[in-house]
Amino acid sequence: MAKSFPRIKVLSLSVLFLSCSLFSLSSPDFSPVEFADENVKSVCFEKEGWKLAYPFLQPGSGDEMTLSFDLLGGSAGTLWYNITHCDRNWNKSDLFTSDYLEGYDENQVTDFLPSFNTRVNYTHYRLTLPNNDVRFLVSGNYVITLWEASKPDKPLLVRRFYISEGSSSAAVVFRRPMKPGTTDTHQQAEITLTTGSLPVTDPYRQVTLTIMQNGRADRMHADLTPDFVGNGRLEYNTLSDKTLFPGGNEFRYFDIKTVRQTRQNVRAIDFVNGLYNAFLIPSDNREFKPYFFNEDFNGKSVVAIEESSDPDREADYLWVWFTLPAYQELQGGSLYVMGDFCSWQYTADNRMFWNAAKGCYEASLLLKQGWYNYEFAFLPDGASVSEGFHFEGSHWETENDYLVFTYFRDPTTRYDRLTGITLANTRSRQAVNRQ
Repeated sequence: MAKSFPRIKVLSLSVLFLSCSLFSLSSPDFSPVEFADENVKSVCFEKEGWKLAYPFLQPGSGDEMTLSFDLLGGSAGTLWYNITHCDRNWNKSDLFTSDYLEGYDENQVTDFLPSFNTRVNYTHYRLTLPNNDVRFLVSGNYVITLWEASKPDKPLLVRRFYISEGSSSAAVVFRRPMKPGTTDTHQQAEITLTTGSLPVTDPYRQVTLTIMQNGRADRMHADLTPDFVGNGRLEYNTLSDKTLFPGGNEFRYFDIKTVRQTRQNVRAIDFVNGLYNAFLIPSDNREFKPYFFNEDFNGKSVVAIEESSDPDREADYLWVWFTLPAYQELQGGSLYVMGDFCSWQYTADNRMFWNAAKGCYEASLLLKQGWYNYEFAFLPDGASVSEGFHFEGSHWETENDYLVFTYFRDPTTRYDRLTGITLANTRSRQAVNRQ
């Protein structure tokens, strides 16, 4: 009897492998670039219980992250996901999956429900990390990729997130820049990093920082090295342009939590061709206007509906119409409506078009009910980062979030450890949260 146990175990593993193969077959090729299929809307990746949080956490803290989104259409297919560990520059790391994850290589998204009583049909998906199938073993940069079981070679959604050790801390102070030409338009961060118990022997090679404005990959400086080293402290000061950012402006906003009446910055709501259409009040050119503070979400959006307590399933989608008057069409590039609702990416969906007859730029976006921040961004031909001054202006006083990521490369490991994340805000002029 005892001799039969190994045979039974091998047979069980074979059946398990066959069943997994039948369901998942394969997964898309890895890509670190954030992406969403045109039918994926209202993507939100946040710390559980904190709607405006950024996607990072510390293992063992008890915190969780939630990735939620809608897939437009009447029927929902089975979705699968995998998670990839990356180095500090988002290249796939040298670790095996078993080195950084406890659990399975590929897993199903099991939490999803159809929309209810909406004009636009969709399925709302929700995935919490870590979960019973996936637990994180090491810190670092991570990429999650989701795909439909029927289309295993095509990614449906790609998102980045971070797992931090919390073993180092950074103090961040903001200064008005002294560099000529930036004093009124930019913001400068001074960073002091305390290495703590990290075994740092060569700080210029082992320790690097990345700083990011408002969680935007197009507002990020990587691979910062210290300007001063001493007594367990690394200082990054105003000698480097890598801590210098355009301040931008406070974000524009509108409220479409209800279709029964107009709210902030909405001129009219009409029902056209079976869908609600929200027409925003025409925007103004702020490029040459003085700075004016108003509360915002730093480019984020919040799904909400006044008539229901379940916005995930009962909030509807509206065509939102943007209008920006201008003297003439801009040459040498394109104008976009930008915010976290489009993952800060320049796509055909959020590109604006010149209406010569009306003398304005126009765009229409399909957005879920809620409260939105946005800005206008001009992208020069051939560029990957917008020029932030067109139509918006840029001010050193603007309120912004900054994330500082500390990476440590230990000679005994094969990956970049993410030893700390600091969230700082220019209004407080110092770090407000550390992980």
